[in-house]
Amino acid sequence: MMNNNYEPVRLEDNRLFLLDQRKLPNHMEYLEAATVEDVYDAIKDLAVRGAPAIGVAAGYGMYIAAKNDLNQSGHIGGLEQDGEFLMQSRPTAVNLAYAVKRQLKVYEALRDAGTSEVDILQKLLEEAVAIHHKELESCRRIAEYGLSLLKPEMGILTHCNAGGLATTGYGTALGPIHLGQERGYNFHVYADETRPLLQGARLTAWELHQSDVDVTVICDNMASLVMKEGRIDAIVAGCDRMAANGDGANKIGTSGLAILAKEYGIPFYMFVPTSTIDMDAHTGEDIPIECRDGEEIRTMWYREPMAPADVSFYNPAFDVTDHKYITAVVTEKGIARPPYSESLRKVMEDSHV
Repeated sequence: MMNNNYEPVRLEDNRLFLLDQRKLPNHMEYLEAATVEDVYDAIKDLAVRGAPAIGVAAGYGMYIAAKNDLNQSGHIGGLEQDGEFLMQSRPTAVNLAYAVKRQLKVYEALRDAGTSEVDILQKLLEEAVAIHHKELESCRRIAEYGLSLLKPEMGILTHCNAGGLATTGYGTALGPIHLGQERGYNFHVYADETRPLLQGARLTAWELHQSDVDVTVICDNMASLVMKEGRIDAIVAGCDRMAANGDGANKIGTSGLAILAKEYGIPFYMFVPTSTIDMDAHTGEDIPIECRDGEEIRTMWYREPMAPADVSFYNPAFDVTDHKYITAVVTEKGIARPPYSESLRKVMEDSHV
Protein backbone atom coordinates (compact mmCIF):
# COMPACT_ATOMS: atom_id res chain seq x y z
CA MET A 1 0.00 0.00 0.00
CA MET A 2 1.04 3.60 -0.55
CA ASN A 3 2.81 5.04 2.49
CA ASN A 4 0.51 7.61 4.12
CA ASN A 5 2.71 8.64 7.03
CA TYR A 6 3.03 12.17 5.70
CA GLU A 7 0.49 14.86 4.93
CA PRO A 8 1.76 17.98 3.14
CA VAL A 9 -1.19 20.05 4.41
CA ARG A 10 -3.03 19.24 7.63
CA LEU A 11 -5.64 21.06 9.70
CA GLU A 12 -5.55 19.82 13.28
CA ASP A 13 -7.43 21.33 16.23
CA ASN A 14 -8.26 24.29 13.98
CA ARG A 15 -4.54 24.90 13.37
CA LEU A 16 -2.86 24.65 9.97
CA PHE A 17 0.33 22.61 9.66
CA LEU A 18 2.47 22.36 6.52
CA LEU A 19 5.15 19.74 5.94
CA ASP A 20 8.39 21.64 5.34
CA GLN A 21 9.51 20.02 2.10
CA ARG A 22 12.73 22.02 2.13
CA LYS A 23 13.98 19.70 4.90
CA LEU A 24 13.28 16.43 3.06
CA PRO A 25 14.60 13.80 2.64
CA ASN A 26 16.61 14.01 5.84
CA HIS A 27 14.10 15.59 8.24
CA MET A 28 10.32 15.48 8.44
CA GLU A 29 9.26 18.70 10.13
CA TYR A 30 5.96 20.59 10.15
CA LEU A 31 5.50 24.35 10.22
CA GLU A 32 2.46 25.93 11.86
CA ALA A 33 0.94 28.57 9.59
CA ALA A 34 -0.89 30.80 12.06
CA THR A 35 -1.39 33.79 9.74
CA VAL A 36 -1.98 34.49 6.07
CA GLU A 37 1.60 35.81 5.98
CA ASP A 38 2.83 32.42 7.20
CA VAL A 39 0.94 30.69 4.38
CA TYR A 40 2.34 33.16 1.84
CA ASP A 41 5.91 32.55 3.05
CA ALA A 42 5.47 28.77 3.06
CA ILE A 43 4.28 28.82 -0.55
CA LYS A 44 6.81 31.39 -1.75
CA ASP A 45 9.75 29.66 -0.04
CA LEU A 46 8.67 26.17 -1.17
CA ALA A 47 7.90 24.68 2.22
CA VAL A 48 4.68 23.64 0.51
CA ARG A 49 4.83 23.12 -3.26
CA GLY A 50 3.04 21.44 -6.15
CA ALA A 51 0.04 23.13 -7.73
CA PRO A 52 -2.72 21.06 -6.02
CA ALA A 53 -1.08 21.23 -2.57
CA ILE A 54 -0.56 24.98 -3.00
CA GLY A 55 -4.26 25.33 -3.76
CA VAL A 56 -5.22 23.32 -0.68
CA ALA A 57 -2.91 25.41 1.50
CA ALA A 58 -4.37 28.61 0.04
CA GLY A 59 -7.92 27.44 0.75
CA TYR A 60 -7.04 26.92 4.39
CA GLY A 61 -5.01 30.13 4.35
CA MET A 62 -8.11 32.14 3.49
CA TYR A 63 -9.93 30.50 6.39
CA ILE A 64 -7.01 31.31 8.72
CA ALA A 65 -7.07 34.95 7.56
CA ALA A 66 -10.81 35.25 8.25
CA LYS A 67 -10.48 33.51 11.62
CA ASN A 68 -7.74 35.89 12.72
CA ASP A 69 -9.76 38.91 11.59
CA LEU A 70 -12.78 37.74 13.57
CA ASN A 71 -10.74 36.93 16.69
CA GLN A 72 -8.86 40.23 16.64
CA SER A 73 -11.56 42.71 15.67
CA GLY A 74 -14.83 40.84 15.83
CA HIS A 75 -15.22 41.46 12.09
CA ILE A 76 -14.08 39.68 8.93
CA GLY A 77 -12.54 42.44 6.85
CA GLY A 78 -9.92 42.68 4.17
CA LEU A 79 -10.32 39.14 2.88
CA GLU A 80 -10.12 40.37 -0.71
CA GLN A 81 -6.75 41.97 0.05
CA ASP A 82 -5.58 38.80 1.77
CA GLY A 83 -6.53 36.83 -1.34
CA GLU A 84 -4.65 39.18 -3.65
CA PHE A 85 -1.64 38.92 -1.36
CA LEU A 86 -1.70 35.11 -1.36
CA MET A 87 -2.02 34.91 -5.14
CA GLN A 88 1.30 36.73 -5.55
CA SER A 89 3.25 34.01 -3.74
CA ARG A 90 3.60 31.77 -6.83
CA PRO A 91 1.78 33.14 -9.89
CA THR A 92 2.24 30.23 -12.31
CA ALA A 93 0.29 27.62 -10.31
CA VAL A 94 -3.34 28.23 -11.27
CA ASN A 95 -4.66 26.18 -8.32
CA LEU A 96 -3.57 29.00 -6.05
CA ALA A 97 -5.87 31.54 -7.69
CA TYR A 98 -8.58 28.90 -8.09
CA ALA A 99 -8.71 28.21 -4.33
CA VAL A 100 -8.53 31.87 -3.34
CA LYS A 101 -11.30 32.88 -5.76
CA ARG A 102 -13.46 29.96 -4.66
CA GLN A 103 -13.20 31.11 -1.05
CA LEU A 104 -13.89 34.73 -1.97
CA LYS A 105 -16.98 33.67 -3.89
CA VAL A 106 -18.31 31.92 -0.78
CA TYR A 107 -17.45 34.87 1.44
CA GLU A 108 -18.99 37.53 -0.81
CA ALA A 109 -22.21 35.59 -1.39
CA LEU A 110 -22.76 35.02 2.33
CA ARG A 111 -21.78 38.57 3.27
CA ASP A 112 -24.21 40.02 0.74
CA ALA A 113 -26.94 37.74 2.07
CA GLY A 114 -26.46 39.12 5.58
CA THR A 115 -25.12 35.87 7.04
CA SER A 116 -23.56 36.19 10.48
CA GLU A 117 -19.78 36.34 10.50
CA VAL A 118 -19.51 33.29 12.74
CA ASP A 119 -21.49 31.32 10.16
CA ILE A 120 -19.39 32.78 7.33
CA LEU A 121 -16.26 31.55 9.08
CA GLN A 122 -17.72 28.07 9.41
CA LYS A 123 -18.62 28.03 5.72
CA LEU A 124 -15.08 29.11 4.77
CA LEU A 125 -13.74 26.20 6.79
CA GLU A 126 -16.14 23.81 5.08
CA GLU A 127 -15.11 25.16 1.68
CA ALA A 128 -11.41 24.71 2.49
CA VAL A 129 -12.09 21.11 3.48
CA ALA A 130 -14.10 20.62 0.27
CA ILE A 131 -11.18 21.90 -1.82
CA HIS A 132 -8.89 19.47 0.01
CA HIS A 133 -11.23 16.51 -0.47
CA LYS A 134 -11.69 17.35 -4.15
CA GLU A 135 -7.94 17.08 -4.70
CA LEU A 136 -7.78 13.76 -2.84
CA GLU A 137 -10.57 12.28 -4.95
CA SER A 138 -9.10 13.79 -8.12
CA CYS A 139 -5.78 12.04 -7.47
CA ARG A 140 -7.44 8.66 -7.00
CA ARG A 141 -9.25 8.96 -10.33
CA ILE A 142 -6.18 10.27 -12.15
CA ALA A 143 -4.20 7.29 -10.86
CA GLU A 144 -6.72 4.85 -12.32
CA TYR A 145 -6.86 6.56 -15.70
CA GLY A 146 -3.09 6.92 -15.81
CA LEU A 147 -2.46 3.28 -14.98
CA SER A 148 -4.56 2.27 -17.99
CA LEU A 149 -1.83 3.78 -20.20
CA LEU A 150 0.99 1.79 -18.60
CA LYS A 151 2.05 -1.87 -18.56
CA PRO A 152 3.84 -3.96 -15.92
CA GLU A 153 7.64 -3.78 -15.82
CA MET A 154 7.74 -0.50 -17.77
CA GLY A 155 10.62 1.90 -17.37
CA ILE A 156 9.19 5.32 -16.52
CA LEU A 157 10.93 8.69 -16.42
CA THR A 158 9.74 11.42 -14.06
CA HIS A 159 10.64 15.07 -13.61
CA CYS A 160 10.22 17.22 -10.49
CA ASN A 161 7.69 15.87 -7.95
CA ALA A 162 4.04 15.31 -8.79
CA GLY A 163 3.20 12.83 -6.07
CA GLY A 164 1.51 12.89 -2.70
CA LEU A 165 3.85 15.62 -1.47
CA ALA A 166 2.68 17.92 -4.25
CA THR A 167 -1.02 17.10 -4.11
CA THR A 168 -2.00 15.77 -0.64
CA GLY A 169 -3.17 12.50 -2.27
CA TYR A 170 -1.75 9.78 -4.54
CA GLY A 171 -0.30 12.47 -6.70
CA THR A 172 -0.91 13.23 -10.34
CA ALA A 173 2.02 11.93 -12.43
CA LEU A 174 3.14 9.63 -9.61
CA GLY A 175 -0.40 8.44 -8.92
CA PRO A 176 -0.36 5.53 -11.39
CA ILE A 177 3.10 4.54 -10.16
CA HIS A 178 1.88 4.29 -6.56
CA LEU A 179 -1.26 2.47 -7.68
CA GLY A 180 0.74 0.17 -9.94
CA GLN A 181 3.02 -0.70 -7.04
CA GLU A 182 -0.01 -1.74 -5.00
CA ARG A 183 -1.12 -3.98 -7.89
CA GLY A 184 2.25 -5.58 -8.56
CA TYR A 185 3.23 -3.76 -11.75
CA ASN A 186 6.91 -3.53 -10.72
CA PHE A 187 7.73 -0.33 -12.57
CA HIS A 188 11.35 0.79 -12.90
CA VAL A 189 11.37 4.54 -12.32
CA TYR A 190 14.12 6.95 -13.33
CA ALA A 191 13.76 10.25 -11.47
CA ASP A 192 15.42 13.35 -12.88
CA GLU A 193 17.08 15.16 -9.96
CA THR A 194 15.40 18.35 -11.30
CA ARG A 195 17.75 21.27 -11.01
CA PRO A 196 18.07 23.68 -9.36
CA LEU A 197 15.84 22.74 -6.40
CA LEU A 198 16.26 18.96 -6.72
CA GLN A 199 12.61 18.04 -6.20
CA GLY A 200 13.20 14.79 -8.06
CA ALA A 201 16.20 13.69 -6.01
CA ARG A 202 14.95 14.97 -2.67
CA LEU A 203 11.20 14.41 -2.94
CA THR A 204 10.21 12.00 -5.72
CA ALA A 205 12.97 9.52 -4.88
CA TRP A 206 12.08 9.75 -1.17
CA GLU A 207 8.36 9.36 -1.79
CA LEU A 208 8.72 6.39 -4.14
CA HIS A 209 11.26 4.74 -1.86
CA GLN A 210 8.73 5.07 0.97
CA SER A 211 6.36 2.99 -1.16
CA ASP A 212 9.03 0.42 -2.10
CA VAL A 213 9.08 1.47 -5.76
CA ASP A 214 12.28 0.65 -7.69
CA VAL A 215 13.61 4.18 -8.29
CA THR A 216 16.92 5.39 -9.71
CA VAL A 217 17.96 9.06 -9.56
CA ILE A 218 19.66 10.56 -12.61
CA CYS A 219 20.95 14.04 -13.37
CA ASP A 220 18.70 16.01 -15.70
CA ASN A 221 21.24 15.95 -18.52
CA MET A 222 21.32 12.13 -18.47
CA ALA A 223 17.72 11.80 -19.67
CA SER A 224 18.58 11.63 -23.36
CA LEU A 225 21.03 8.80 -22.77
CA VAL A 226 18.65 6.62 -20.76
CA MET A 227 16.05 7.12 -23.48
CA LYS A 228 18.53 6.14 -26.19
CA GLU A 229 19.56 3.07 -24.19
CA GLY A 230 15.95 1.86 -24.25
CA ARG A 231 15.42 2.13 -20.51
CA ILE A 232 12.36 4.40 -20.82
CA ASP A 233 8.96 3.24 -22.07
CA ALA A 234 6.94 6.29 -20.97
CA ILE A 235 7.46 9.73 -19.49
CA VAL A 236 5.01 11.10 -16.92
CA ALA A 237 4.91 14.73 -15.82
CA GLY A 238 2.67 16.94 -13.74
CA CYS A 239 1.44 20.39 -14.68
CA ASP A 240 1.09 23.68 -12.83
CA ARG A 241 -1.12 25.33 -15.43
CA MET A 242 -2.51 24.08 -18.73
CA ALA A 243 -3.85 26.41 -21.40
CA ALA A 244 -7.03 25.74 -23.36
CA ASN A 245 -5.04 24.47 -26.37
CA GLY A 246 -3.11 21.88 -24.32
CA ASP A 247 0.14 23.80 -23.79
CA GLY A 248 1.26 22.90 -20.28
CA ALA A 249 3.53 24.75 -17.85
CA ASN A 250 5.54 22.54 -15.54
CA LYS A 251 8.87 22.57 -13.73
CA ILE A 252 11.73 23.88 -15.86
CA GLY A 253 13.15 21.09 -18.00
CA THR A 254 9.85 19.40 -18.79
CA SER A 255 9.62 20.83 -22.29
CA GLY A 256 13.03 19.44 -23.22
CA LEU A 257 12.00 15.96 -22.10
CA ALA A 258 8.88 16.11 -24.27
CA ILE A 259 10.93 17.10 -27.31
CA LEU A 260 13.39 14.26 -26.66
CA ALA A 261 10.51 11.83 -26.19
CA LYS A 262 9.16 12.66 -29.64
CA GLU A 263 12.60 12.04 -31.16
CA TYR A 264 12.88 8.63 -29.48
CA GLY A 265 9.26 7.60 -30.05
CA ILE A 266 8.39 7.53 -26.34
CA PRO A 267 4.90 8.55 -25.18
CA PHE A 268 4.84 11.70 -23.06
CA TYR A 269 1.87 11.93 -20.69
CA MET A 270 0.94 15.06 -18.75
CA PHE A 271 -1.21 14.60 -15.64
CA VAL A 272 -3.53 17.54 -15.07
CA PRO A 273 -6.42 17.82 -12.58
CA THR A 274 -9.19 20.04 -13.92
CA SER A 275 -8.39 22.60 -11.21
CA THR A 276 -5.09 23.13 -13.07
CA ILE A 277 -6.65 23.75 -16.50
CA ASP A 278 -6.99 27.48 -17.23
CA MET A 279 -9.48 27.95 -20.05
CA ASP A 280 -8.85 31.70 -19.90
CA ALA A 281 -5.29 31.06 -21.06
CA HIS A 282 -5.69 30.43 -24.78
CA THR A 283 -2.12 29.21 -25.33
CA GLY A 284 1.07 28.79 -23.33
CA GLU A 285 1.97 32.37 -24.19
CA ASP A 286 -0.73 33.48 -21.76
CA ILE A 287 0.81 31.62 -18.80
CA PRO A 288 2.98 33.78 -16.50
CA ILE A 289 6.36 32.20 -15.80
CA GLU A 290 7.81 32.76 -12.34
CA CYS A 291 11.48 33.73 -12.17
CA ARG A 292 13.26 33.00 -8.92
CA ASP A 293 16.38 34.22 -7.16
CA GLY A 294 19.62 33.18 -8.82
CA GLU A 295 21.03 32.22 -5.42
CA GLU A 296 19.07 28.97 -5.77
CA ILE A 297 21.59 28.09 -8.49
CA ARG A 298 24.71 29.67 -7.04
CA THR A 299 24.66 28.76 -3.35
CA MET A 300 21.68 26.67 -2.22
CA TRP A 301 23.27 23.21 -2.29
CA TYR A 302 26.92 24.16 -1.92
CA ARG A 303 29.21 24.67 1.05
CA GLU A 304 30.79 27.51 -0.93
CA PRO A 305 29.32 29.44 -3.92
CA MET A 306 29.73 27.55 -7.19
CA ALA A 307 30.04 30.67 -9.37
CA PRO A 308 31.43 34.20 -8.96
CA ALA A 309 29.24 36.62 -7.04
CA ASP A 310 29.09 39.12 -9.92
CA VAL A 311 27.95 36.59 -12.54
CA SER A 312 24.35 36.96 -13.71
CA PHE A 313 21.83 34.15 -13.31
CA TYR A 314 18.58 33.44 -15.10
CA ASN A 315 16.33 31.19 -13.02
CA PRO A 316 12.86 30.60 -14.53
CA ALA A 317 10.96 28.07 -12.42
CA PHE A 318 8.83 26.70 -15.27
CA ASP A 319 8.76 26.13 -18.99
CA VAL A 320 5.81 25.45 -21.28
CA THR A 321 5.54 22.18 -23.19
CA ASP A 322 3.87 22.71 -26.56
CA HIS A 323 0.74 20.61 -26.97
CA LYS A 324 2.15 18.95 -30.07
CA TYR A 325 4.63 17.05 -27.89
CA ILE A 326 2.03 15.72 -25.43
CA THR A 327 0.71 12.24 -26.24
CA ALA A 328 -2.25 12.47 -23.86
CA VAL A 329 -3.50 14.59 -20.96
CA VAL A 330 -4.75 12.59 -17.97
CA THR A 331 -7.43 14.24 -15.84
CA GLU A 332 -9.79 12.97 -13.15
CA LYS A 333 -12.55 13.14 -15.77
CA GLY A 334 -10.78 10.95 -18.28
CA ILE A 335 -7.96 10.97 -20.82
CA ALA A 336 -7.87 13.85 -23.28
CA ARG A 337 -6.17 13.43 -26.64
CA PRO A 338 -5.45 15.78 -29.55
CA PRO A 339 -6.92 18.08 -30.65
CA TYR A 340 -6.78 19.42 -27.10
CA SER A 341 -8.74 22.56 -27.88
CA GLU A 342 -11.73 20.26 -28.30
CA SER A 343 -11.03 17.47 -25.80
CA LEU A 344 -10.10 19.80 -22.92
CA ARG A 345 -13.19 21.91 -23.50
CA LYS A 346 -15.29 18.76 -23.24
CA VAL A 347 -13.48 17.74 -20.03
CA MET A 348 -14.10 21.14 -18.47
CA GLU A 349 -17.75 21.16 -19.46
CA ASP A 350 -18.16 17.78 -17.75
CA SER A 351 -16.24 18.86 -14.64
CA HIS A 352 -18.38 21.93 -13.80
CA VAL A 353 -15.24 23.74 -12.60
